[in-house]
Amino acid sequence: MTDLRLGVLGYGLRGSLARTAHRPGAGARVTALADPDEAARTRAAQDLPGVRTAPDPREVIEAPDVDAVLVLTPDHTHEPLARAVLRAGKPVFVEKPLDVSVEASDAILRTAYETGTRLYVGHNMRHMPVVRLMRDIVARGEIGAVKTVWVRHFVGYGGDWYFKDWHAERQYTTGLLLQKAAHDLDVVHWIAGGYTRRVQALGDLMVYGDIPHRRAPGEPRPDGGPVEDGPWPPRAQRDLNPVIDVEDVSLVNLRLDNGVLAAYQQCHFTPDYWRNYTVIGDAGRLENFGDGPGGVVRVWNGGRSLHRGEGDAEYVIGGSPDEYGHGGADPLIIDEFLRFARDGGRTDTSPVAARMAVAAGVGATRSLRDGGGPQEVPPLDEELVAYFERGQAR
Repeated sequence: MTDLRLGVLGYGLRGSLARTAHRPGAGARVTALADPDEAARTRAAQDLPGVRTAPDPREVIEAPDVDAVLVLTPDHTHEPLARAVLRAGKPVFVEKPLDVSVEASDAILRTAYETGTRLYVGHNMRHMPVVRLMRDIVARGEIGAVKTVWVRHFVGYGGDWYFKDWHAERQYTTGLLLQKAAHDLDVVHWIAGGYTRRVQALGDLMVYGDIPHRRAPGEPRPDGGPVEDGPWPPRAQRDLNPVIDVEDVSLVNLRLDNGVLAAYQQCHFTPDYWRNYTVIGDAGRLENFGDGPGGVVRVWNGGRSLHRGEGDAEYVIGGSPDEYGHGGADPLIIDEFLRFARDGGRTDTSPVAARMAVAAGVGATRSLRDGGGPQEVPPLDEELVAYFERGQAR
């Protein structure tokens, strides 16, 4: 099979996806990469032998030796770049979240519809073994019909990963209830089988807003990027972003269009880093303990009892460890994108679902900044819904 020639826009943290996709002689290779940062281009040239680098994304989008493009840039840049790739007639992978506003997300979907060019959104948690396992348990009927889903998200590396760069600023993310929670909102929708229609939230900047040790505007990070061995406790952090105006604690309540009620909680100064899901149906419940390889999902469905540490069934979470903690999901999502870029067809990820995760995150953020009142989530144009549900076929 001839290698699919890939272009890459952006070589920051998710540059790992470019490295995963670079498989010369095995189906895909990165031929061109654009990033405005010279240091990032230098790293890319070292990591991806033979790649051509440039500061201007147009040199990748318009390149004749690029068949498909990965958009791995900061969130607020996704809409103009993704639409440019779609208009160029090249399949595009857009890293999650789709963008930072409902309007920008809708514009991407509309451009994909109008051009007929293939659009893929990188919600890699749909390929995480823990998520696949929970969804399979629900699909088998082990807990009955899903009625409520509760998610607790402990973000142990929050200070290093989200408060030392652009993630800390509303103008680039809207807020971490969109940027970070887009993953979990999509998983809740996927497992529960519906999309959020009403959302209410509370949140605050409780720790990182009080830390005075910030870089001057324009001063680069001295460590060169996110690390996982930063100072503890969180108030010992140094070199934070000059501007911090996003919340580090958020509590969200959601009502889905199929009647399911869900709750999501996010904290960026916990000592541990993992997600805990509880899914309750009308005939039992499941809960994960650990969210990576070797963790377990337990099911209680054998009858009433007091507390029981062991469930009626227990399933070990499979997958393989990787440096980004996705349980081997990144190679799987790249595999799916490469197949989709070549052949089209249905995928486990969904542009419609990606848009709905953004819409729920935007609504939640608006709620928590407006006193916690409920917000209605705007529906997507039914014409677009139908197009993407057909697998992007006319």
